[in-house]
Amino acid sequence: MDWLAGDRHHNARERIYDAAGALVESRGFDRLSIDVIARNVGCSRATVYRHAGGIEAIRDALLIRATTQVAKTVAESVRSLPEDERMVAAILMSLKVVRAHPVFASVGSSTATARLIEQTLIGSPRIPAAAATIAGLPGDDPLAALWMVRVVLGLLYWPVTEIEGGEEAIVRRFVAPLFG
Repeated sequence: MDWLAGDRHHNARERIYDAAGALVESRGFDRLSIDVIARNVGCSRATVYRHAGGIEAIRDALLIRATTQVAKTVAESVRSLPEDERMVAAILMSLKVVRAHPVFASVGSSTATARLIEQTLIGSPRIPAAAATIAGLPGDDPLAALWMVRVVLGLLYWPVTEIEGGEEAIVRRFVAPLFG
């Protein structure tokens, strides 16, 4: 079967993203390469560029894909919770799901890659909008959603390991009252 049959551009792009995602999971973002993506997909470099763009565009697409998966999982897990518990649960579930997601886990200790990912996530208007919707934050307060995203990123970069249950305690004590 021709992998470009049907909606050729969409099929090609998805296949390229799948191959790039597998590479990121096994080698990390720092070693992502158009040559290796093309070889794994079975196409030319030109096909990769034509359908998915360069490394930055592919990286951004992988991050948006992964973030969408995380948001969906978190939204499903907090949907039935009372409104006053949703924000805390959404932050804690976001930490759990992001830490377990293979694309985000592949960042590892690379500060440069972490900064690129942070810029992509913070620079995307989708992320705070999704955070606000999931946590039940008011839609007319974009600062609340931006703060929530930064709380999650802060705890991802500097997890509370000194005290058992420390992250939940911090979120409940210092973050939840701001949104109560």
